Amino acid sequence: MDNYDQYIQAEVGSWLFQMKKPPSLGSKMTHGVQKKINDWIPEKVHKAITSAIENMVKAVSTGSSWIVPRPEENMPFKVREFKVRNRIKWYRNTASVEGAVTGAGGILMGFADFPAFLTIKMKMLFDIAALYGVNTKEYQERLFLLYVFQLTFSSQQRKNNLIELVENWESYKESLPASMDEFDWKTFQLDYRDYIDLAKLAQLIPLIGAGVGAIANYRLTEQLGRNAMNAFRLRLLTQ
Repeated sequence: MDNYDQYIQAEVGSWLFQMKKPPSLGSKMTHGVQKKINDWIPEKVHKAITSAIENMVKAVSTGSSWIVPRPEENMPFKVREFKVRNRIKWYRNTASVEGAVTGAGGILMGFADFPAFLTIKMKMLFDIAALYGVNTKEYQERLFLLYVFQLTFSSQQRKNNLIELVENWESYKESLPASMDEFDWKTFQLDYRDYIDLAKLAQLIPLIGAGVGAIANYRLTEQLGRNAMNAFRLRLLTQ
């Protein structure tokens, strides 16, 4: 085992610790407030939002299969990671610019940020997967990307549950839903919406929206990229 392998194992170990740590009191309180708010929202509204996000993610996932690079199968691991970091950097900067532009436009442009930012994040996941040699035309691998996405944009309590799924993916994927239609889209959209609302609410405020949008998109994209890296590292280490 060389120094880089040791470095990767240490990073993955630290990441797992962060994903598995118990929710803080503040996190529990925030989650409780969000749950009450969601309970007040009529089920018809939840269904409409769930359907919109489901269709949006499916459209991005289906479209991405034609434009991502082919899986890189024969490449030294260090080179893979170098390329992955560069892709994360590119998407992070792109998302930051997009957040600044839509944030500068206030509420109306802020709504446009939602599908644009979602597309950037999903496209980044497909690129990262390909660089790690994963064939994202396979249905199971697309679901894996959704779980990595959900792991990133969810409460600590949900992270505790989802990390077990990611950590035991090879055995879990045998019991996956028969199709993406059976995926738990409502939980997916609630987790994502609650997390994003907290991080990006101030983006809708005139004057400061551009700065908030740029910083929020930068950090959230970086966070997703790092989680994707460690999720794929974990799979490679356990093979």
